Amino acid sequence: MIKLKDILNNVVVDAIHGTNDVAINKIEFDSRKLELNDVFVAIRGTVSNGHDFINTAVEAGVKVIVCDQLPEDFSQSVTYVKVADTNKALALMAANYYGNPSAKLKLVGITGTNGKTTIASLLYQLFISAGFKVGLLSTVKIMVDKVEFKATHTTPDSLTINYFLNEMIAAGVEYCFMEVSSHGIHQKRTEGLHFTGGVFTNLSHDHLDYHPTFAEYRDVKKSFFDNLPKTAFALSNIDDKNGAVMLQNSVATKYTYALKSFADYRAQILENQMSGLLLKVNGNEVWVKLIGTFNAYNVLAIYGTAIALGLESLEVLRLLSNLESVSGRFQYIVSKNNVTAIVDYAHTPDALENVLKTINDIRTKNEQLLTVVGCGGNRDKTKRPIMASIASELSDKVVLTSDNPRNEDPEVIIAEMEAGVAGQNYKKIVAVTDRKQAIKTACQLALPHDIILIAGKGHETYQEIKGVRNDFDDMKIVQEILEQLDK
Repeated sequence: MIKLKDILNNVVVDAIHGTNDVAINKIEFDSRKLELNDVFVAIRGTVSNGHDFINTAVEAGVKVIVCDQLPEDFSQSVTYVKVADTNKALALMAANYYGNPSAKLKLVGITGTNGKTTIASLLYQLFISAGFKVGLLSTVKIMVDKVEFKATHTTPDSLTINYFLNEMIAAGVEYCFMEVSSHGIHQKRTEGLHFTGGVFTNLSHDHLDYHPTFAEYRDVKKSFFDNLPKTAFALSNIDDKNGAVMLQNSVATKYTYALKSFADYRAQILENQMSGLLLKVNGNEVWVKLIGTFNAYNVLAIYGTAIALGLESLEVLRLLSNLESVSGRFQYIVSKNNVTAIVDYAHTPDALENVLKTINDIRTKNEQLLTVVGCGGNRDKTKRPIMASIASELSDKVVLTSDNPRNEDPEVIIAEMEAGVAGQNYKKIVAVTDRKQAIKTACQLALPHDIILIAGKGHETYQEIKGVRNDFDDMKIVQEILEQLDK
């Protein structure tokens, strides 16, 4: 049976009221999940404050309370541990509770605004194909070797991370690829994890509803690389203006990748088609089933990571050529009437611009490009007019609609998007609040050989409205509508 003193290893304790020799059941930060003899860690969240539930925890029969402010009244049957940062304490305690599983495999974290899911997921694919047992912690799903679990956050809470890492160890997993979000870093969810390597993709406008400034957003990402150990590697996109910044203070072994700059891993795009990319990577040609310049960067990140982890260069290129695209990332279908529908997760200005430019580079211009796009509610409002501006500038027609409106009025969100549309592009715009009807509108407007981009939700199979998640899958819906129109 594990004791409190064992899980407090490396945790800086300001004060303790009671004994640290007490045996505990498990760790929880959600008061609704507490059981007898648990440890309750009081977290100050964006919606609620765990300190308000300390009495509830005591009534549930917990043995230990971890908090940053001691209560006025103490229960004699409970040990109270005061720390400066309960988020950090939770992460370290979770790692200790599960026996520090991240130190028993090779864990690689991928961070940046765009590309995290694609890179992590394709690294998982590549290493599985190479014959290894592999883990994945991503926005789309969690994989323990070949067993799939549902994902709820880009970077899960620290208890969930360590639980699944421990499951991976039990399953004999050797490598794990993990998306690392700015929220996850800022909220200390990655504290106590032993990273073998870190990858930086790019940095652009996102999450400014959470981070007060772009500088803070950048610096939070940078802190991940600052904290990598000497034994780790740090791989950065040096074409991004923040790529060199990420490496500045890192003591890890530094590697770079680029399409335009001198770098350790460099590629040239020889062909860019709807069926894939022909690349020259460090002097060797490779065909991949991924589309667009942004995916050329993703391929380089995957290539560099695999080599840093010890795989042989030509073998990596062979494996790259067999990789399949990730769910909701430039997934496309072609109807009987030769209408191409593309579903992509692009939900930031930079990602939307990349996808639209990729389509425009590939198409003949004899067809229309119709874009269906919305912006999420209760998220960064400043990107709304920018997204609409980009869509209207780079598309022939645009259907503005709802994304996940959450607790906001979708028509207000659409109006805020419309404000960014330049006068000469007004005639391209139509607003359809209902997302399914918006997709149907685009399909009805499309002629043979036209291209429809449905942006923003990608792999998501729900739409969140007023706190309720309703079944909604962009790809299934567009398939059904096009099939009906083909009849």
